[in-house]
Amino acid sequence: MSHPSPYLLECHITEHSPHLLYLVFFLKEEKMGNKQTNCRPNYFSRFLPEEQAEIDGLFTAITGGLETISSGKSKKPFPIPISLEMLQAYLGDALPEKMIVRLYEGMRNIDLTGTSQSPSEYVIKEQFVILMSELLKGNAREKSHIIMKMLRVPIENVKASHIKEFTEDLITSVVHVLDYRNELKGWNMKKSQDFTSGVKALATQLLSALKQGPPVEEEDSWSCDMSLIEDWVLKVPQISSFLNVVLRRGFLVLHSHAELASFIPECKDAKELMSLLNIPAILYINSFLPTKLQHTWKLIFSSQIHGYSFAKLCGNIIDKGPCLLVLKDRDGYIFGGFSSHSWAVKGQFQGDSRSFLFTISPSIAVYTYSGYNDHYMYLNHGQQTIPNGLGMGGQFDYFGLWIDHDFGKGHSKANPRCSTYNSPQLSARENFELDTIEVWAVGDFPSEKSPPKKNILDNNTEVHCLLEMIGKSRQSEGLRDPCEEEETKE
Repeated sequence: MSHPSPYLLECHITEHSPHLLYLVFFLKEEKMGNKQTNCRPNYFSRFLPEEQAEIDGLFTAITGGLETISSGKSKKPFPIPISLEMLQAYLGDALPEKMIVRLYEGMRNIDLTGTSQSPSEYVIKEQFVILMSELLKGNAREKSHIIMKMLRVPIENVKASHIKEFTEDLITSVVHVLDYRNELKGWNMKKSQDFTSGVKALATQLLSALKQGPPVEEEDSWSCDMSLIEDWVLKVPQISSFLNVVLRRGFLVLHSHAELASFIPECKDAKELMSLLNIPAILYINSFLPTKLQHTWKLIFSSQIHGYSFAKLCGNIIDKGPCLLVLKDRDGYIFGGFSSHSWAVKGQFQGDSRSFLFTISPSIAVYTYSGYNDHYMYLNHGQQTIPNGLGMGGQFDYFGLWIDHDFGKGHSKANPRCSTYNSPQLSARENFELDTIEVWAVGDFPSEKSPPKKNILDNNTEVHCLLEMIGKSRQSEGLRDPCEEEETKE
């Protein structure tokens, strides 16, 4: 018995007959001997055997199973195609509605024959596998190919504004799914800065990497082609990371602790804090930290908790390992810096090129080492001849970021840029008034060490600093104050 004509069947199929529609496709493919299908790349082979089983199981779970058709004396199973309603029902509240629709549009706009002028009515398994393969395993070109389809705009009409809207949806979806899966690792969206403004600020920053990116006011008139999107995906690794999280945590598929372990750090000791940070900013700044420091952020100082004291600040941050300082000035600007080494009171610059400065509000950006000088970080307190305060980048009296020892004032000077970090002025005013500061130790928190033995010059820190500045060694190193030695013996 021969198959019924697929073209005759197609005439009787309505929008309410997804199973019949797939039957038509199935018969067409079989009638053509699957020649086109066999010529296409085997996207399934990119997955490990156990991953292939997961993808198979996921498709079956979304659709509800297999159907069978009669072909002469035999019956052949074929997978039911996915409708938008099926995808929405399966994902539920795990992802925002807008992202579910984008994923569905990405799938059904995949042209399996290379001849289609319009998207398919429903999503078949091969389209599903291709989207998963290209977004999770593909290169920048393949990912940009799917992103273009997720924009829901004809390729020739894509503008920068469409890319920005997609990016905002992507960031929102990442935070949404982590919150839904209880995987924010201690961060509380209700006790952080405004989420919506954080999403818009991060989307604007990521969009700035578009080649010859337009000013914000010109986004609607600036066209984007495939090569531009590919270049953008290549230069902005956060886009691939965000897509990875949306798919893996949204569909709960291909679980990989290693890939997601340091995506968002664990928050420690900040349950009562109304933080200056927002979740998008945490994700972005964390991606610039050395990998071994990305897994944990521990609050070690907050002016809201510990008070407005420079001495208290120094006591809480010295010898605590690499830290993130986050400040808010009286004008509402939020900014800070990452110190790659433990803070130490000394009369000279310290740290290394891993240190950086950043802004969070009203815009988010990270400013890394320029290569000009090694003035990464500076801390001094209680001296008369050397500046007292905390600084990062630039030079004395002209720091990229400076907190004065009186703790109420600071400055961020750049004319036009900080020499060490190539950063602009971070604060609203060059000389700012401090509103709030919090400091986070990142990575493994150093264990408490017994205090080192003191020598005669330890009680005169100013002389110690001057010796270091002129490059003289301390000949009395190791000698102890007699009085202190007697106290030790007791």
